[in-house]
Amino acid sequence: QVQLVESGGGLVQPGGSLRLSCAASGSIFSRSAMGWYRQAPGKERELVALITSSGSTNYADSAKGRFTISRDNAKYTVYLQMNSLKPEDTAVYYCYAYVSTLARPDYWGRGTQVTVSS
Repeated sequence: QVQLVESGGGLVQPGGSLRLSCAASGSIFSRSAMGWYRQAPGKERELVALITSSGSTNYADSAKGRFTISRDNAKYTVYLQMNSLKPEDTAVYYCYAYVSTLARPDYWGRGTQVTVSS
C-alpha cells in the first residue's frame, strides 16, 4: 500500500508563493506519474499539474506560468511551486499517483489547505 502525504499549505497573501510537497512511501514512486489536483469549496476537483515518470509536465491553463511541478525520485517526493498566488487559487490541494495508467489514479493523499487572502 502506497501512502501519499501532502505538506506545505497555509495562508499567504495575494502575490505570494508557497511550495507544496508530497512524500510517497514505496519504491513505485519513480515509475509513477504524479499529479496535483485542487478542490475549492462548492467546485469540482480539478487537475493543476502532472509530471510523468520521465519528467514530462502538463499544466492547467490557470497554472501555466505561475506553478511548477517537479519531482525528486531519490526522496520519493513531488513538489508544486506556486508563485503569484491569487485568491482564486484557494483550495485543498491533493497529490495523486498514477502507477499503471493515466486514465485512473491509483493513490491519493488527504490534501493540504492553501488559502490566499489579504
